[in-house]
Amino acid sequence: MLDDRILLWRLKRGSPRALRRLYGRVEADLLTLATNLLGRSDRAEDVLQDVFIRFIESIETFELTGSLKGYLAKCVANRSRDLMRRDRTRAAGPLELAERVAAQQPGPLQRAMASEQRQRLSAALGQLPYEQQEAVLLHLQAGLKFREIAEVQDISPKTAESRYRYGIDKLRSMLNGQADK
Repeated sequence: MLDDRILLWRLKRGSPRALRRLYGRVEADLLTLATNLLGRSDRAEDVLQDVFIRFIESIETFELTGSLKGYLAKCVANRSRDLMRRDRTRAAGPLELAERVAAQQPGPLQRAMASEQRQRLSAALGQLPYEQQEAVLLHLQAGLKFREIAEVQDISPKTAESRYRYGIDKLRSMLNGQADK
């Protein structure tokens, strides 16, 4: 993307405006991704901060080969995975999808229904194996292609696609089972 290349060029020249613009453009999506991967918003903020600090520290040698947002999403996923490994605990916290709600202010009934749906989705996501959960979130939330997910997870693109498909199938099965009750 041309805009990414221009931003990167300005960042390499030390432009604080370029950094603010980049951060403002990707913050919400990356924070949501990290929150969903970690299950905790406080740790997600730390991950996002770490990723940006490391990105800026290495800006001089950084070469853009794809989307800047995609690259940063991979960094967020890798940093989240590192934290998960270090802690050896996996919390399935609430899935914060409120940012995805339409701009219209929903009424109390719509808010209650949306909250219930988020809770059900969060619970179902928490029951998936971590690799499938990560593949689903990276594809749907971060917009990464299966090739990019494969790089993040250090697997083949076909395996990334399979993990995504199995995760989606399990989510459908769990959520349809709850809808039938």
